[in-house]
Amino acid sequence: MWLRVAAGGPAALKVLAAAGAAAAPVRLVWAGPLGETTTTTTTAAAAAAAAAAPLPGREPLAAAPVIPTPRRGPPGLTSLLPPAERPLAPLSTPWAPALELDSGTILFSPNAICQFFFLARGEEPTDLTNQWLEWEATELQPAASAALYAQLVHGKKGLEAVEALGKLLAHIEQNLSRRGTAYLAGDTKSVADVVVWGTLFPVLQDETSLPSELQVLRTWFQSMTLSEACRKAADSVLMPKALLEFKSYLQKQPPPCLAMERATSNEPEEEEGSEPALTEEEITAAADAWGRGAAALPKPWQPQKPVLPVEGMRNILITSALPYVNNVPHLGNIIGCVLSADTFARYCRLRNWNTLYVCGTDEYGTATETKAVEEGLTPQEICNKYNAIHADIYRWFNISFDFFGRTTTPYQTMIAQDIFQRLLARGFLLQDTMEQLRCEECQRFLADRFVEGTCPFCSYKEARGDQCDKCGKLINAVELKNPQCKLCRGVPVVKPTQHLFLDLPKLQEQLEPWLEQSWATGDWTANARYITRSWIRDGLKPRCITRDLKWGTPVPLDGFRDKVFYVWFDAPIGYLSITANYTDQWERWWKNPQQVELYNFMAKDNVPFHSVIFPCSLLGADDNYTLVNHLIATEYLNYEDGKFSKSRGVGVFGDMAKDTGIPADIWRFYLLYLRPEGQDSAFSWSDLMLKNNSELLNNLGNFINRAGMFVCKFFGGTVPNMVLTPDDKRLLARVTLELRQYHQLLEKVRIRDALRCILNISRHGNQYIQVNEPWKRIKGDEKDRQRAGTVTGVAVNIASMLAVMLQPYMPAVSLAIQRQLCIPPDCFVLSHDFTCTLPPGHCVGTVSPLFQKLENDQVEALRKRFGGGQAKDTPPASETLVAPGDPQLIQELTEEVAKQGNHVRQLKANKAEKAQVDTEVAKLLELKKQLALAEGKSPEVPVPKGKRKK
Repeated sequence: MWLRVAAGGPAALKVLAAAGAAAAPVRLVWAGPLGETTTTTTTAAAAAAAAAAPLPGREPLAAAPVIPTPRRGPPGLTSLLPPAERPLAPLSTPWAPALELDSGTILFSPNAICQFFFLARGEEPTDLTNQWLEWEATELQPAASAALYAQLVHGKKGLEAVEALGKLLAHIEQNLSRRGTAYLAGDTKSVADVVVWGTLFPVLQDETSLPSELQVLRTWFQSMTLSEACRKAADSVLMPKALLEFKSYLQKQPPPCLAMERATSNEPEEEEGSEPALTEEEITAAADAWGRGAAALPKPWQPQKPVLPVEGMRNILITSALPYVNNVPHLGNIIGCVLSADTFARYCRLRNWNTLYVCGTDEYGTATETKAVEEGLTPQEICNKYNAIHADIYRWFNISFDFFGRTTTPYQTMIAQDIFQRLLARGFLLQDTMEQLRCEECQRFLADRFVEGTCPFCSYKEARGDQCDKCGKLINAVELKNPQCKLCRGVPVVKPTQHLFLDLPKLQEQLEPWLEQSWATGDWTANARYITRSWIRDGLKPRCITRDLKWGTPVPLDGFRDKVFYVWFDAPIGYLSITANYTDQWERWWKNPQQVELYNFMAKDNVPFHSVIFPCSLLGADDNYTLVNHLIATEYLNYEDGKFSKSRGVGVFGDMAKDTGIPADIWRFYLLYLRPEGQDSAFSWSDLMLKNNSELLNNLGNFINRAGMFVCKFFGGTVPNMVLTPDDKRLLARVTLELRQYHQLLEKVRIRDALRCILNISRHGNQYIQVNEPWKRIKGDEKDRQRAGTVTGVAVNIASMLAVMLQPYMPAVSLAIQRQLCIPPDCFVLSHDFTCTLPPGHCVGTVSPLFQKLENDQVEALRKRFGGGQAKDTPPASETLVAPGDPQLIQELTEEVAKQGNHVRQLKANKAEKAQVDTEVAKLLELKKQLALAEGKSPEVPVPKGKRKK
């Protein structure tokens, strides 16, 4: 490979750094001074490529095309290599690098070259690295070019020079801080780090240009700069003479103009950048679609019951992770699986896709037995109790399951045992011996949660058999000192016991090709791909699939009949058994990969079970099972500044939401608005109030109510005649663009982002009404009254379309709009065109407000009610009555102390401001006090550091 670069050119910096970091075997050729490379004639294709080449420091979003061309040695290149070995003439400006592959193919997009180097080393791009490269090309490069121009041409220094980079630097800081990783895409350097560093370094060589508060960014930047590959690249490229030549070149160019810069105006600004220009074709097409009316819409599909796959239709099977039956789901659990899946299922039905959505409670396992002991009930009684609680919560949230079942059914036993027998027959199960604690009094081996004892690490006397609540370390139950059976308080003994293991290493050769195919054709979220790759990269190991319990699916094998299947093997099979309880033709969904698309929804902690272990079980069973095509995983939703805790009364749980007086659709809207799609997000009462009052009440609700009220007030409840002007047609085109973006996003299951399209349309509608003022025009002459009628008719039709688009998110509000505007049921279907569904003469019903304002006092009362120890005016922990000895509370507090301690250490390592450190230390001390009280100890007052006075 030949790499041609020009000293002084910023793009050369990241290309050389990438070559060094990836140890790419390239032959390097330096371009001569500006103008010397233009003497060689190139092919017509190369000349066209040169004309289309990006300006220095900027490049298109996609990699530039590659052009096969014969090798030749231009006289304008200087090199340590013999003249006969010099590569072809440059394809773009002398400051842009070019890479000629041994095949004769040429890459001349800097980012494409960088990616090629890492790919050649065997590092596949991830969704996260691709997102960073896209952001660097579209956001960072233009701003960095402007900053570099300001430095070299205008002579600006320090913070003034990097002003254009402010928000972008903050974006990097926030992502590094939030992910807690050393590098942009993980704990090791990737192509994303090299590319972003290479764009920043020419501007930020003097680190005083970096704002002092960006400590995490500063640490990352210094780490990159000190790495051998980046240091050598900087020394080679940014030589004084070369920089002078580059400066001379820039002085002849116009200043870079950022897309984010706007002329000073009193007009209201859009939230994100200027709107794209509309073409005449788009405007004409939108007007034509409008004119075709409701007759152009597809007829809503009404599947037969039970819903079964239909030949020739798109058959969508949707599952959400089965909630465990021993607790009440909180808001994070709800958005992480059932609400996200419900929103997508509703969208699929509006698209006339044949859709089945199933879920149910996961009811077997140790946790159920433990909960049963705590509450003095049998495991079955516990399951019955909490299954009903879950079903009631999801019913209130308007989750549209086709079937909500449970795993404690005969079908679960039958299907799980069949998969087991097929795995056994095909040699994918192993036997091995494990040492476990056995209680002779109870005549049973004890699961981890049925053992307590002294922690071998910190000597805490009430450590569980799987983890110590005090020091947080994982424990093997046989390591406990003075172990006790929690059931009878007897002393268990260590005995060997045989268990069965799924031979994942043997199944890996089937798993990997399937994963590659599923990733290539399906929509997996970035975190799902990353977590799965990390499991594969670390090497799969045999996984135990049996447990010495009574409550579970029995193992149908001699020598193991007193055991049950481990819940992680058993639970995903619940999707199949729940479907079997819905229809005896369940195999038409689950053994039909040719006709069925499977979507799994879950939080990220469930990914390995759905992407590795369960697929391995089904692949090994070899019975034509339907495997996941699209794995949709969310990050975590936190509560205010901490996490949900039932025992501490922190956060809103599903059974509490309906007691707040806030309707279910408002909860749905807000949870979906902040759905943690690419990063963790946090529920905030203040933000809930803000979004309700601004986005729902003042934006969406205001527009729909005004549109309907104008029909009632000015036109007797009948939609008036409409005579469209060019401005009206432009509005139709603008709304159509938002509608199509809504479809594109939801087809990729980007649920949160698609919600913004709905709000954007209502903003367009409000602006349209405000500019045209129908309430004034209705009092004018005939022309004005006609204009008032047109504006009202267009507005109420936008409201009608919004009712359909809103249905996946807020079904009750959608139904209310449908009833108020008397929207025909046949119009409740989604197409890609905005059509006139309420024609002139259509009669609307009684119009009333859709939303109510949330008052500050109301929200503050709710914040205190659900704030537990985190409420601002809650008394200090030392004054709060805490029941000592609650293991769940102790575990939660121990985890929070560890998390806060790590946060404080990171702040100190990054030399954060003293005031910030002191604030976080105070939080840590408060948590330690609460932990001490929960453990029944007297909270110790910390001794200040420093010399003691004598």
